[in-house]
Amino acid sequence: MRDNLPERAEHGGRVRWHRTREKGELLDFSANVNPYPPEISWVPDPSVLKDYPDDRYETLKEVIGRKFGRDAAEVTVGNGSVELIRAFCFAMLGDGDTAYIDPPTFAEYEMAVRLAGARCTADDGSAAVRFLCNPNNPTGALHSRPEVLRLLDRAAGQGTCLFLDEAFIELSDPRQSLADVSHENLFVLRSLTKSFAVPGIRFGYGFGTPELIEKIETVRLPWTVNAFAESFAIEAFRHYDLLEESRERIARERSWLSGRLDDLGLTYEPPSANYILIAVPVEAEVLVGRLLSRGILVRDCRSFGLPRHIRVAVRTREEDRQLIEALEACLP
Repeated sequence: MRDNLPERAEHGGRVRWHRTREKGELLDFSANVNPYPPEISWVPDPSVLKDYPDDRYETLKEVIGRKFGRDAAEVTVGNGSVELIRAFCFAMLGDGDTAYIDPPTFAEYEMAVRLAGARCTADDGSAAVRFLCNPNNPTGALHSRPEVLRLLDRAAGQGTCLFLDEAFIELSDPRQSLADVSHENLFVLRSLTKSFAVPGIRFGYGFGTPELIEKIETVRLPWTVNAFAESFAIEAFRHYDLLEESRERIARERSWLSGRLDDLGLTYEPPSANYILIAVPVEAEVLVGRLLSRGILVRDCRSFGLPRHIRVAVRTREEDRQLIEALEACLP
């Protein structure tokens, strides 16, 4: 029995858990999903449940490949982006290997590295894998495409594989993406469910060379993308271009929300996507509790190593007004 397992990572989006313990409805600002998702006319078809999914997901991968100009052999899919993070690490890392992670960032990178038997290092030049979240979660920092290409060149020169997480780039600036780049030292991760506001479906996808994808597919558990998720994803990619309107509306609302945070005298990281990391004048745990009592759930960033920060999603104007009113009432 293993006795050296890491502790489970903390995540936002636990609104269902909180609803069982709080009175009344909650506004969930802890999960970064698209507040203006494209409308698609998808209806679950129960008849697809009578068969196993095609574990090779050939039709789905062809749909994704056509959208991004990639061959189906360069596409992998999974039960959310977390499954692909872990499958990648099990395929690429082992005992004695190291990975470079620049905090604060998504906790599942370190979790997956350690579960694969590897460890994290502060020396990016000696790492087998370098993780980069673009835009970063929770800070929102966005690297330009030329910057990421330079990082890729540097990583390749050192024999390092660049794991590029673009889970939020569709709601930020997809012009900075490397999803169209095929390189033996690059894996690009995406998440459809954030962009289309269906986190309950659980669907992630990624791009790499056919050789890398084959390794990931080998360690990925079979049939993890269920038939409903596969059906929804195929329909969503047919409406993928509608995300442009989502980005425009998010940018306008993000600007409005940032202005209201300025009015409250709060400082925050320059946002680029559909969330904002805010420094607060009290311990995050205290403010989170106060806001929760007013029906507002925000992300406590202590698990990112930021004990005096919260992260809030950008939502609709009326919902964002409620957040600002709650913050005004709860701040000292």
